[in-house]
Amino acid sequence: MLHDIDFELYPEEHCLKAPELLKEGGVSEDIIHSVCSHGYGITVGCGVTIDVEPVHEMEKILFAADELTGLIWAAALMRPSKSTKDMELKSLKKKYKSKGFAAGCSREVIERGADQLGWELDKLLEMTLKAMAASEDTINTEMEAEQ
Repeated sequence: MLHDIDFELYPEEHCLKAPELLKEGGVSEDIIHSVCSHGYGITVGCGVTIDVEPVHEMEKILFAADELTGLIWAAALMRPSKSTKDMELKSLKKKYKSKGFAAGCSREVIERGADQLGWELDKLLEMTLKAMAASEDTINTEMEAEQ
């Protein structure tokens, strides 16, 4: 939940402002490292490349899934159901391979994430899709309650 804490206020300094914000909130250094590591190797809008490397499995999963969830959600919105719950891996892979689809979602970052985990790309795609489908109803309910 904290990994994008600085994104809305400081999109050009994403992952750079997070440590300051989190320290103000009394968050521990290990959590700050985890939050910042999801941007590893990515050059943010102000021209700085994030150099905080994901070390723990949770950090590697966050790095790998962060970019991928955007692509999966974009694919879901193209479906008649507007849902991940009825999406199959085959359909997701077709969208993934289409360079023009969700072009802002870096396939290179997603593949680097799978490599960091030591997973085949298909495993990352399938596990992320399943996780999103399993949590979709809960997320929709929470979002409706906020409106």
